[in-house]
Order: sequence, then structure tokens, then C-alpha cells
Amino acid sequence: MTQDDLTPSLVQSLRAGDGGAGELLDRLYREALVRFAWGYVQDAQEAEDVAQEVFCKVMESDLVPDYFRAWVYRIARNLCLNRLRSRGRKRDRERLATGMDVARATAGALTHLVDEERRARLAQQLARLGDDEREILRLRYAEDLSRAEMAEVLELDESVVKSRLYEAVKVLRRASLNDQA
Repeated sequence: MTQDDLTPSLVQSLRAGDGGAGELLDRLYREALVRFAWGYVQDAQEAEDVAQEVFCKVMESDLVPDYFRAWVYRIARNLCLNRLRSRGRKRDRERLATGMDVARATAGALTHLVDEERRARLAQQLARLGDDEREILRLRYAEDLSRAEMAEVLELDESVVKSRLYEAVKVLRRASLNDQA
């Protein structure tokens, strides 16, 4: 049983007043939603606010869709895009963040240096990609969404998601090979 299978009953229990269901729902989704939102808004508090708004929208909704995880990511994405627009940032003028703010693991200085160089190269390669390419890579590899879930979030056909993901990976690989040459 997946967390998506449990979620409709958790939401129903929460609506019926079961605080434990709310805690479990929060543990299942909050961290991922905050991380996802931070990738757009680049502010920890604002990302927390987005996650909270997502939970409010879930509680306000009359229906809980079968693809709950994709649904909450779509809500989060739309909230983030609305916040960016309200700040006066337009997607076509300001690029989305690359999401390369990764916490360092404890390791030796040489390991940190090599890892930092790799991250810097990857960040440069990701920065060269368009917003749509970065977004699709982030949904797949940072958020671990399936193609079907990505299609739900982006409101696209799954075949379009598959094609865009393939192209984004191809461009990233090509950029990586060019940097190594």
C-alpha cells in the first residue's frame, strides 16, 4: 500500500476531527512540499507558507482525487507561480532556481572540494536549461514523481512529459560531455 492509497482515508479522518491523521498527513507530505516550493520561491519561510496553504486547500476541497500526491504538487506549483507573479517576477524574464542548495555531508576536505566542483558544473548545466526543462527534471529526480504524476502536476499528456523528460536529460548529458571535453 502506498501513501497515495492511505491519503483519502487520512483526509477523511482529519475532517472528522482526528488530529493524529493530520499529524501523519503532515509527516508524509510537508517536507517534500516545502522542498518543492523552495525550488520556486527561494525563501524558507515562504516555502513553509506555501506548504501550509496546500494543506488548507486540501481541507477546503470537497473531493480527494485518486492521485493525491500529484494533486498536492500541482496545488503547490500553482501557489508558487502565483506568488512569483505577485512579486512582479515573470517566468519568461526570471529563471527558476536550479535547486542546488544541498546540505553538505560530513566528509574530508578533498571530498568536499570534488563534490563542490561537481555541484557547480551541474548548476551551470542546469542554469543553461530552460525553466520547463529544469522543472521537469526537478519533478522527476528531486521529487521522484512518476511520469503519470508529473503529467497531473503539469497538466500535460503523459506522452508530452515523457518526450520533454527525454529531451531535458539528453540536453543535460550533452552539456556534461561538452564540459568534460
